[in-house]
Formats: sequence, C-alpha cells, structure tokens
Amino acid sequence: MARAAFMALAVALATGAAGVDAARAASFEECLAGIRVSALAGGVDAATFDKATHGLQPDNSIFALAEAQPEFKTPIWDYLAGLVDEERVADGRAMMQKWGQALASAQARFGVDAATITAIWGVESDFGRSFGTRPIIQSLATLSCGNYRAAYFRTEFLAALKILQHGDIAPEQFAGSWAGAFGHTQFMPSTFLRTAVDMEGNGRRDLINSVPDALGSTANYLRKAGWAPGVEWGFEVRLPAHYAGPWGRTRKEPMAAWAGRGITRIDGAPLGGGPVAGLLLPAGSAGPAFLVTQNFDAIYSYNAAESYALAIALLSDRLRGRHGLVTPWPTNDPGLSRADRRELQTLLMRRGYDLDGKADGVIGTKTKLAISDFQAKSGLTPDGRASVSVLAAARGK
Repeated sequence: MARAAFMALAVALATGAAGVDAARAASFEECLAGIRVSALAGGVDAATFDKATHGLQPDNSIFALAEAQPEFKTPIWDYLAGLVDEERVADGRAMMQKWGQALASAQARFGVDAATITAIWGVESDFGRSFGTRPIIQSLATLSCGNYRAAYFRTEFLAALKILQHGDIAPEQFAGSWAGAFGHTQFMPSTFLRTAVDMEGNGRRDLINSVPDALGSTANYLRKAGWAPGVEWGFEVRLPAHYAGPWGRTRKEPMAAWAGRGITRIDGAPLGGGPVAGLLLPAGSAGPAFLVTQNFDAIYSYNAAESYALAIALLSDRLRGRHGLVTPWPTNDPGLSRADRRELQTLLMRRGYDLDGKADGVIGTKTKLAISDFQAKSGLTPDGRASVSVLAAARGK
C-alpha cells in the first residue's frame, strides 16, 4: 500500500508539474509581447527583438537553480576550499605571467592591481574554462516572465538585447550562467553596458573572445564601485579572548579604535595606521577574523555575498605570494579542494555510483546523492557534503 500511495503521489506531482509548465509556456508568449512594447520604447529596435525571441521557449529548470546559490547555501569552509585551492593558485600565477601586459594596462588605466583582477577571473570562470552554456536570451526571458525577481531580470533582458543590437557579442556565442552572466569575468548585461571597455581598440567590447577586454572591464567595474588604488582589501587579525565588541563589514572605524579593543595582526604585530576598516567575522568569533577596507566592499559589490568577496580577497593574496589563512575554520570536518573532490567522485564511481562517468570536481545533485548514500552506509551523517571524513571513508581509512 505504501508503494502504491507513493506512486499515486508521484503521478499527481508530475501531473501538477506538467500543468504548471504548460501554464508557464502559455503565458510566456503573452509576457514577451508585453516586454516587446517596453523594449522598443527603451531603444531596442523591432528587428533585434523579433529575431532574438523568434520561437523562444522558456527554460523552467532555471527556477530551481535560483534557489540553490552556493554563496548562500554552502558552509564557508566548503565554499572556499573549492575556490581557493593550490590548483587555482598555480593556474592564476600562470595566467598573470601569460597576460601580464593586459593586466598591466588595466592596472595603469584603472588603478586595480593585477592579482585582484586575476582572482576574479579565476573564481568567475576558472580562467575562461567555464563560461556557462545556457543561452543568455532564453535564460533572461524566462526569468523576466517568472515570479523570481522578474523586474530585475527584465532590465537585464533589455540590456542583453542592446548588446546584440550593438554587435559586441555574436548571437551564437551569447551564452553563460542561468542568471544571465557571461564572459571571462561573468558580467551581467546591464553591468556590461555601464562598465565594459574596449582595451584592444577594435571598436567592440568582447568579454567572451577578448581576455584584455574582460580584464580591463573588470578593473573598470571595481574602480567605479569605489576601489581605492594602493589600498589593501584587508588582512587577517587576532581577536582578544572572549571578544564581544562591535563587528560587521560595514561598520568602519579607524585602525586605532580596533587596536584599542586588543585586536592585532594575525602574527601579533600592531595594526599600525591605514584606512578605516570593518571587522569581518564570517564564522563568528571562533573562526578567522579580518579587518576589511573599502576595497573589500568594492569586491563585494561584484557578487553581493561576503563568502564570495573573501574568496577573491584570499585568492588575490595567494597570487601575490602571501600565505593563506592562519586561523582554522570552526569545524572538525573541513571541505575538499577540487583535486580531492575529483578523487572522491572517482572512488564513488568505483563503488558503483552513477555520476555520468564524470570526475570533474563539481558537486552537483548526483554527487550529493551518492555522497549521502555512501555516508549512510558508512555510519556518517548523510548530509551530502564533500568533506575530509567522506574522502577518508571512501579511501578505506
């Protein structure tokens, strides 16, 4: 009876989902017709709109992705383990050497250092290896006609149409993330219109095919977001025992005020002078602590999540040759680097789990389900996390 009830429920849910999809498809054309009016009024010509939307169908799988953004769902020690690993540091240093002239030009023009620009490039697209494959126009049209921040995405949709109209990006190459970000450093279309620059002087701002354009545009974005040339993003600090004072990225105070509360640099040295800064405690007072300046805020504006900004900041430090974190995260089961994640996926496939034959280091739905099942069978908490304890169990240790 239980199985019969489950199957009946599954059929009902599937039927309901099909009905929802059909309703969305039916209203999609009506929605696009309404957007067309505002698009033409906003400077998009009819030929561009009609060509871009001819035969367009909504991609309803996007709405689930919108609810699972890693910056907000993943423990910060897991998030950083996959973004600031030795592999990305080595790749970043190689890219800084290869594209040194383009980075130097961007720094000279906009005042943003090469390490920060490169760190954003590495986190956003793994230095051009992962742009995303979803058609930008389809994604933004779908989101514009849904219930998830539709007004915001309509603005981005119209901006994307203007990019096509201007000819900066070829329609067949205009692909990226589910949310509409594209290119080496994953600009949203409206950001592109405001801050993209032509560093190569060919009359086009091409963030997909031109690394110099992408790096220069990223530097321009940060400068417009408040970047102060020559100022550090911040640094790790040591808190006095049982610290209970003020904290928060946006609560900026002079270094002397923080020093007066017993805060020192992580090596115990005095804070010294410098710009006003806020105390960032991403995992509470038991984890790593940082004093962060307005340049951290500029990075934060790129993708409004403190975990994201910290990943960029820490990776940029590593690219400068500095050491990583000193204070450990408050967990007894740290996250895994991408190399370790690929090893874990390989070991899971050897145990018969279906991961589509991919050991790519990306912890997607199939990998999470496989990890959770393996954890349950190994006496571990089945939370689906790719962690040190899971890898040790998979290795047979």
